[in-house]
Amino acid sequence: MPVWLREHSWRQTLTAVYLSLPLRGARATPANIFCSEQYLKVSIPPFLFEAILYAPIDDTNSTAKIGNGNIFFTLYKKEPAMWDSLTLANADKQKLQYLRENAVLKAHEKAKEETEAKKITKQEHKKYALEATMKLEEEERKRIEDLKEKERQKVAKELELWKNQQKDGIKYKSIQKKGESHQEIEPLKERKSEKMNKTRIPNEGASKSRLKSTKGCHGSCSIFSQNLEEEQLPAPRAAATIKVNFTPRVFPTALRESRVAEEEEWLHKQAEARRIINSDLSELEDLKEEEKNPDWLKDKGNKMFAMGDYLGAVNAYNLAVRLNNKLPLLYLNRAACHLKLRNLHKAIEDSSKALELLTPPVPDNENARVKAHVRRGTAFCQLELYTEGLQDYEAALKIDPRNKNIEKDAEKIRHLIQGTMQSS
Repeated sequence: MPVWLREHSWRQTLTAVYLSLPLRGARATPANIFCSEQYLKVSIPPFLFEAILYAPIDDTNSTAKIGNGNIFFTLYKKEPAMWDSLTLANADKQKLQYLRENAVLKAHEKAKEETEAKKITKQEHKKYALEATMKLEEEERKRIEDLKEKERQKVAKELELWKNQQKDGIKYKSIQKKGESHQEIEPLKERKSEKMNKTRIPNEGASKSRLKSTKGCHGSCSIFSQNLEEEQLPAPRAAATIKVNFTPRVFPTALRESRVAEEEEWLHKQAEARRIINSDLSELEDLKEEEKNPDWLKDKGNKMFAMGDYLGAVNAYNLAVRLNNKLPLLYLNRAACHLKLRNLHKAIEDSSKALELLTPPVPDNENARVKAHVRRGTAFCQLELYTEGLQDYEAALKIDPRNKNIEKDAEKIRHLIQGTMQSS
């Protein structure tokens, strides 16, 4: 049962109300405060403060400050007037219930509108970013086309210059061939003169003929080599398929010390988490990067459970289970929250799921299995199913026979079962 906070002090002006609420040692956060036009609620388990205000207020501009063991509210009135009291007097239960439900409904509608506005703004930002990106890509494409056009013009000029050089080379070869024909006529005349002078100077004529023949051979050999260089062009390359073989991964450790199985399991879990995140991308895209980590969500749920915020802890564990449904500690911790919230059937389901995942039974998970059996047995006993609860307590005793607390609880359950049997 909640403990109602009755002690508070307030004062007012024509336009505002100033309310001071003591916390009695409890620790409050902005999430514990709910305020609407005519309804104010502060829920700090196990303490609770609730007020149906005398007149409507401007909940948008009103503020609440937490400090020095108090919560200070500054509530701005919608209409300037002096109130007779802080809350409505002589209001029946039906009217109070209607005002309470109406305030919660309006708060939900307002939150929904803010979410829609945020979604629309985000879509507009995406549209603007897309247009800007398209504009940049268009400018880049135009720049590349201009570069291509300049390169094309440059290549065309070089090709034209090469063609002109080829024409000049052909003209030069034709002139060279005409010169060779003149050189062939001159040796005939010289041979005649050699025959006439053979008797006089034979050696001189022979040397002259050798020199002239070498000159003619030199010219013909150079032309022949040029023709060969022009005709012998390389053949085109043959097409082929290149096959790439990747080297297998080598682990430097020995097989008995290898952690290949653990690495493969970790990679599998990461792939499964990414698959779940991608499948629920529309719902999880607004989350921060750390909020997509199941371990971070588990630690957050543990902190909320320690502070007494069991509903917040359940929400954190729910999101963690959606990201990775193979961690038994998530179900085990969520079962503890359901026990605190009296959701006994859900506590039994989560404890059973944790026991399914805690297989095979090894010394490292003994503590977790004991907790799962005790929590499921507690839920059974609170549902007055003492026989099933006793079975779980006995299973926990088999795992940890030295635990005196579990033994005492099991003995109490046996007495309850005997008492019910005797009464029947």
